[in-house]
Amino acid sequence: MATEEILNAIPHRPPFLFVDEVVEQTEDSLTTRRYVSEAEAFFEGHYPGNPIMPGVLISEAVFQTGAICLNRLLADELAANPDMVPVLSKITDARFRGIVRPKDTLLITAKFKEKMGGFMFMSGSVKTEDGRRIMTVNFCVSLSKAADQ
Repeated sequence: MATEEILNAIPHRPPFLFVDEVVEQTEDSLTTRRYVSEAEAFFEGHYPGNPIMPGVLISEAVFQTGAICLNRLLADELAANPDMVPVLSKITDARFRGIVRPKDTLLITAKFKEKMGGFMFMSGSVKTEDGRRIMTVNFCVSLSKAADQ
């Protein structure tokens, strides 16, 4: 279950929310945790009988963690421009090193690297709580005007 902190930081909601709680924060990085339940709907069709979490959803967990990190780092800028939201602009060097299965607990880290103009460059990694490396990725986010509701 996602914490209020996460729900206040990003617009994502179940069933498309892939972080449960913030577990660590530094000046330029943030780590979240996600328990992967056997009941996840995607397991029904993604390798039935051999359930594997799709790589795009593992990546999405990194990007959501990155959005939470940016929400903290850019708090003043976002407060002054409440109609702006972080939007994924670029993905590079995504490398999958392991498989995520039901009952795995993931530790997802996003690290801010630099800001150039309106672009924020970040890196991310995912490992299981028992230390298995799952993926690494570099990505870029820009702020975009939210759609009118």
